[in-house]
This record gives sequence, C-alpha cells and structure tokens, in this order.
Amino acid sequence: MIIVATTWMVSCTKQSADKLEGNNNTCDTTNVSYNTGIVPLLQANCYSCHGTGNTGGSGGILLEGYSNLATWTHNGYLVGNVTHAPGYVGMPYEEPMLPACEVNTIVAWVNQGALNN
Repeated sequence: MIIVATTWMVSCTKQSADKLEGNNNTCDTTNVSYNTGIVPLLQANCYSCHGTGNTGGSGGILLEGYSNLATWTHNGYLVGNVTHAPGYVGMPYEEPMLPACEVNTIVAWVNQGALNN
C-alpha cells in the first residue's frame, strides 16, 4: 500500500512539474510565422536587452524589427547563439538555454527561410 501511494505521488509530482514547465509535448514547428511565432519569443526573451527600448540593443545587436533580425539570422548568429553552439555566446546571456520548443521554433523558422510573415 505504501509503495503504491509513493509511486502515485512521484508520478503526480512529475506530471505537475511538467505542466508547470510547459512540457506538454505540443511543439508545432511546421510553418512557423515571424509575426505569431518568432516575435512573441523575442519579446519575452530578447528585447529587454536587444530591443529598441534599450538604446539600440546590447553590444550593438538589435533584434527588434524584421530587418534588424534578418541580419543576425542570415549570418548564422541567431541559431548559433540560441542553441549555445561552440564558438557563439549563448543567449540569453549568462542564463540557461531557452526551452527546447522555443529553440526548435527559432531553428525551424530559419530553416523554413526566415520569412517575414
């Protein structure tokens, strides 16, 4: 009886943690849109340092606005930074990597042509 209760509590706790962390395994990276898929991620994770409200972006890197982002997308830095690839400064700076779904969404958008849609 104690083993069953303990097993139930552990699995319940794991489920609750997954829900709190957003691990619902529904990461749709097909047809990622700049306006509805990428901009919200950048607003939540990047614009505080790399937005126009931060006097042009930290380190001179401005990601707000499609034309600004396109520069960093086409030279490979966006994907390199968000995936914490060797040779790139992991972003967010001195923070853990973004959740896998967010990273995968950015990578998929780039792989789909980084369209302004």
